[in-house]
Amino acid sequence: MAVASADLPTLIPYKQEFWSDPTNLTINASEIHNDASCPLDDNSLSLALIVFYSIIFVVGLVGNIIALFAFLCIHQKRNSIQVYLLNVAVADLLLIFCLPFRILYHATNNSWMFGRVLCKVVGTLFYMNMYISIVLLGLISLDRYIKINKSVKRPKMLTTTRSVQICCTVWAIALTGFIVVVAPSFKTEDSNSTLCFHYRSKQNAKTEAILNYITVLIFWIVFFLLILSYVKIAKNLLKISRRRANFPNAGKYTKTARNSFIVLIIFTVCFVPYHMFRFVYITSQLQTPSCYWKGIIHTCNEVMLIFSSFNSCLDPVMYFLMSRSVRKTVLQLICRKLHGESSLNLESTSDIKLGQYTQERLSTTTPYSSYSRKKSMI
Repeated sequence: MAVASADLPTLIPYKQEFWSDPTNLTINASEIHNDASCPLDDNSLSLALIVFYSIIFVVGLVGNIIALFAFLCIHQKRNSIQVYLLNVAVADLLLIFCLPFRILYHATNNSWMFGRVLCKVVGTLFYMNMYISIVLLGLISLDRYIKINKSVKRPKMLTTTRSVQICCTVWAIALTGFIVVVAPSFKTEDSNSTLCFHYRSKQNAKTEAILNYITVLIFWIVFFLLILSYVKIAKNLLKISRRRANFPNAGKYTKTARNSFIVLIIFTVCFVPYHMFRFVYITSQLQTPSCYWKGIIHTCNEVMLIFSSFNSCLDPVMYFLMSRSVRKTVLQLICRKLHGESSLNLESTSDIKLGQYTQERLSTTTPYSSYSRKKSMI
């Protein structure tokens, strides 16, 4: 029996990368043998994954392309928040481009036909961009928190140039890790295995499991810091709105406080369920669960992964809810394409530009107008 298992083909060398999900990419002969008696393929689950991933792909692709157009073509003068949002949109698009491969994999009865190298690339790219989005959302919350609490003297780290440098650093670290984990795939001999996204044991890879635990821990640290920062932001903005109750724009501070929770809500809905279950999932890989529990764990992991992918659909909603000018301008462009209302659009564009100019003027008033500067920096 041991000889038979040793002759089984392997898809990828036994190495788990930092961003890779434990369900895929790295499968050796003994692990395939251990899981052979517990088939995890479920036609109903595969069908559900195909449907949801297809919806996420279409909606996320359209939403993020529109968002990129809005940020690149409408906002000619960008602040630090817009720089982060632009990079979130890029990360979401890269993640979305990985979904057709998952859809095809499940549509062909969980059979991978593109070889170990592309399996490695797709899996690593998917999780790399998911965690890039998490880091960028955390940076957005940090940026907003500092701006609200230090609006009189703007810290150098919150300038547009510095935010560009931070984003470049994040991408550089991510791409370096991507190259490190993908490069070994080009040096090994290809195999005939058709498994790619699959549950596997880690009883002989405890170091990899520890790295996954650390990744989950980092997520929870970012999440709790995000909660603290947005609660503080909301309290400060609501306090300002009450203090400036007679000010014409006082109501907008309340709206800004409400919008401050958009990132937190998206973060909670998309990433919290997945990372709550990760502890159970990683622990099960270090043990020997029965086929019954292994099937449940595998199914739950796939469902939680859908929530994480759904983030690429909700992020465009965040862009438009947090940016009034982008929302109005994009709606105006859609109306022009659908109805040809050229004259109305020209008038709407002028109104939007006037509103943007007014906000810029308010943001450059004297230091005594701190409440206006807080609004302009959100």
